[in-house]
Parts: sequence; C-alpha cells; structure tokens
Amino acid sequence: MEVKYRMAVFATEKTIVVVQGITGKEGAFRTKRMLEYGTKIVAGVTPGKGGQEVHGIPVYDSIEEAVKAHPEINTAVQFVPARLAKDASFEVIESGIKNLLIIAEGIPFQDTMEIVALAKEKGVTVVGPNTSGVISPPICELGACCQSAFHGPGKIGVISTTGSIQWYVSRLISLGGWGVSTMMQIGGDPIRGTDFPEALLMYEKDPQTEAMVMIGEIGGDAEIRAADLIERGEVKKPVIAYIYARTAPPGKRLGHAGAIIERGGTVESKVKALQKAGAIVITYPWEILGAIKELGIEPIPELLKTPIKESKVEE
Repeated sequence: MEVKYRMAVFATEKTIVVVQGITGKEGAFRTKRMLEYGTKIVAGVTPGKGGQEVHGIPVYDSIEEAVKAHPEINTAVQFVPARLAKDASFEVIESGIKNLLIIAEGIPFQDTMEIVALAKEKGVTVVGPNTSGVISPPICELGACCQSAFHGPGKIGVISTTGSIQWYVSRLISLGGWGVSTMMQIGGDPIRGTDFPEALLMYEKDPQTEAMVMIGEIGGDAEIRAADLIERGEVKKPVIAYIYARTAPPGKRLGHAGAIIERGGTVESKVKALQKAGAIVITYPWEILGAIKELGIEPIPELLKTPIKESKVEE
C-alpha cells in the first residue's frame, strides 16, 4: 500500500526514544515489541546498569549520559516503579527531551502535580501517568499498546482515558477501513500531563486526522473543558464522544483513580456540554461506525487489503 498519511502527534516517524527502566522485565519486553513495530529506540537507562545492552540497545546510568551519547533523542518512555517516577521524570524534563510517556500506575498525586508543573514550565509534553501508551500505526508505538487493534496510517484520531473500550473502538475503526491516525491513551488518573483539551488541539493541527474520537468516563471536568474548546471554535474538526460508565451510581469508583463522580463529572453533564458544543455523542461503542459514516469520511480502500502490523513478540 502506498502510504499517504503521516501523523504528527507525539508518536511520529521523527520520534527517537530512550527507555527508562529498560533492564526490568516489563521494560525489556516492551522495548522488544516497540523495536519490532518499527519504533526508533537508541538508548536505555537504568542506574547502575550502564554498559549493558538490551536487545542491542546500549544502557546508560542516567538520562544525562544517554542524551550526551545520543543528542537526537526527543522522547522518553518510562517503565519505572511509581515511587521512583518523580525523580525519573524530573531527570527527563531537565535534560531537554521534549516528550515523556509515563506508564506507572499509583504515582502519588502530589508527585504527579510536581511533574506536570515542571513539564509545563520547561515546555515538555507529558502523556500519563497510568497510560498504556501512544501508537501511530504502522509507524511508531510508545508504551504497551494492543498492536492488533490498529490499522493505519488512517484518518481517525483516538483519545481515551480507558484502555479496554479504546481497543474495541479502535478495532472497529480499523475494520471499517478508516484506520487510526494516532491513538493516545491519556491515562486514568485525575491529574494528567495531557488531558482532552490539550490532546484535541494536537490532533486539530495534524493534516492526517480528519476526525477525533474522544473516550471519556465519569469523574472530573476534562470533557466539559474540551466541549468549551469546540464551542469556541478552537477545535474545528468533527469530534465523536463516548462517555464510559453511564450506569455508575454517585460516589462509585470504577477502576481508574479518576473515575469517580465528583465536581460535576457525571455522564449527563458531559453529554449535555458536548452535544451543546456540536460534538456527536454516541451511547454505545459500536455506534462509532454509524457516526463516522454520518460525517461522510471515506474509508481507505488500500487499508482493507493490507495486514495489520504487529510485532512477533507474544503478550
């Protein structure tokens, strides 16, 4: 298939990666999957493990050493325990690297607040914490994505707080022939480096993405702030929204630390705001197919003839 689309949101052809925690079990496994998918990884970092190699990737004791040896690095993917995430993140942010993906779940909120504040001050884009990753099929995977759910390069950008529903929706988009331009799982914590408003603005600037799918859930006000952007005309591309956990009773937690009804974060308030702004709001995930057809977006015929790209490493 002749590739006509190239994504410019976080995971791109120009993404050059350092993996923090590369010598750990998860870091090593995910590094191999990312490499086989085509992600350009040039260095890994684990304090005290400098001089080793993981899947042919040189390991350094610090981000500073890795950047000195590989100044082209522009993205860090972090597989470190939650208790070490703040120090590891500060090291990346202070190094001049402009993109950071934080996988860890359970990072104290105070630590996350400090990470996000410093990143904003230094002009660093953070995705996470508590994220499965970002993938621009078939170009670049960052993190721990379900590669078999994605076909591309495609036309539809997917932004999600949750993983399971997002894989299903992305698979439907792939089977429909539209393909996914980039999927960004922004994380399930109430404090996030990149939230729906920031993500929508990234996709708005990307010429490949023709429409965005936003998968939210109960809790917080990110979807309402995103609706404000749409209503003000700062996001002009079509937005399709699905809000997870419609039947959750008030005060009920649903897995994610951020998924609790509070501060007006009910499904009803989010649906009302999004519909008022002009977004298409679907009730069930499978309605995504009809919503994209309603927008008049044409499928990519060549995509349906091309196998989905996936690494050979088993989950």
